[in-house]
Amino acid sequence: MPGMDGPTTLRALRQLPGFAATPVIFMTAKGQPQEVAEYKALGALDMISKPFNPMTLASTLLQILEREP
Repeated sequence: MPGMDGPTTLRALRQLPGFAATPVIFMTAKGQPQEVAEYKALGALDMISKPFNPMTLASTLLQILEREP
């Protein structure tokens, strides 16, 4: 993403009225445990690593969203 990375985008999103509770799932080529922990600490629901299987993407997203209250 030019100009802004994912964590910076999420921080900016959380500052906008009406978006404080918007569910966020990162899709990134980064997948180290410390990066996953950072994203979750910022409030992301989860992270999907690239490359991903497009045939299972929808079910993966549903599984992540269904875990949340």
